[in-house]
Amino acid sequence: AGTDARRRALSGEAIWLGRLVASRLPEEPEALGLLSLMLYADARRPARRDAQGGFVPLAAQDPAVWDASLIDEAEALLSRANALPGLGRFQLEAAVQSAHVVRRRTGQPDWRAIAALYDVLLAMTRSPVVAVNRAIAVAEVHGPDAGLEALDAVAKDPRIETYQPFWAARAELAARCGDVAAAGEAYERAIGLESDPAARRF
Repeated sequence: AGTDARRRALSGEAIWLGRLVASRLPEEPEALGLLSLMLYADARRPARRDAQGGFVPLAAQDPAVWDASLIDEAEALLSRANALPGLGRFQLEAAVQSAHVVRRRTGQPDWRAIAALYDVLLAMTRSPVVAVNRAIAVAEVHGPDAGLEALDAVAKDPRIETYQPFWAARAELAARCGDVAAAGEAYERAIGLESDPAARRF
């Protein structure tokens, strides 16, 4: 969330280590991709809370508050990684972030690119976390019904039962479909699984 000083210090340490690894392995695309991914995430930290400490979701964040220098560095690293042979998870995850920060220039993320990248990531990892993120992108491209269908495809995975973003996504998409009862139930699950007070209030 960016509000805990110890975690901010840990984030800085992680990025320092990422820079060290990338400097030692300058021809390793995944080392560059990982550093790029961390820089994209850190660049958005100032926008994750409003002046009162309230939670601000990615879609509502002001891109002008993002750290432009970190984003530019992340983009350059990702370009270097993509020019090297091989394709790994960190590169793909960084590419997703790049498609999100397109909003700085166009006013909206490149949802079609995000959905396509998550298709590749899901085939590579079979991760339920990736599946949830993919469902959100699918909803943006094809509508909330398609997003809910994509969530249903992983709903029986036991790892999803306590994964808060799954329930938050289900709540949002059910609400967009007009299913108030299902949205309310999913919001209750999401709130119950959330440990951050600001996100719970949101």
